[in-house]
Amino acid sequence: MENTSNILLIEDDESLNRGISFKLEKEGFNVFSADCLKEGNDIFNEQKIDLIILDVGLPDGDGFQFCKEIRKISDVFIIFLTACIQEVDIVTGYDLGADDYITKPFSLMVLVSKVNAVLRRKFNRKEAKKIQCEDIIYYPKTMKVYVKGKEISLSKTEFKLFKYFIDNPQQVITKEQFFNKLWDIKGDFLDESALPVNIRRLREKIEDNPSEPKYIKNIRGIGYIWNERCFRE
Repeated sequence: MENTSNILLIEDDESLNRGISFKLEKEGFNVFSADCLKEGNDIFNEQKIDLIILDVGLPDGDGFQFCKEIRKISDVFIIFLTACIQEVDIVTGYDLGADDYITKPFSLMVLVSKVNAVLRRKFNRKEAKKIQCEDIIYYPKTMKVYVKGKEISLSKTEFKLFKYFIDNPQQVITKEQFFNKLWDIKGDFLDESALPVNIRRLREKIEDNPSEPKYIKNIRGIGYIWNERCFRE
């Protein structure tokens, strides 16, 4: 993978900011650095950003809140940097839609490795012509879905759910992540009852037995998981 991606680094520690920027630029990435949320937001609105590396504690606001606002308008990859090691903070980051989480202090090589791993998902998704999960085949270019060779029709909401699942197979997805990813401030569904209703409708179209689902399983009290592996071609 060629490192031609644009990275936005928002970190108020001047020395750490310089060190991360230098290392990433040495690896071939284009880095736009900021030391506060306002500057970072301005850069994000002006540039095509592929990944945000975001400090949690910043002089003009909270990185968690910034992530929440970004998730209303974009699926850009986000990696949090923080000195907080409490489990609740890490869970909060993931619930808000973060793709990874790094606690300070950390190795710059570890950071580069995580950046490459996260961005690899983008290129894998971009290059896929067909995604197959057992009896289900999805063609991204035409947005057509087939179950056992028969094309099925999905509503806009069902399709958004389906795509989110197959982009994140075998990963537990919390209810908060669904709302942050799929329904922004202008979304169609913001009440809690909408999610299970649409999950049920999707199951009825892709599962042999919706009452005993093979693909979309409940994780009690947390959310859902796409339980089968997906292969990209």
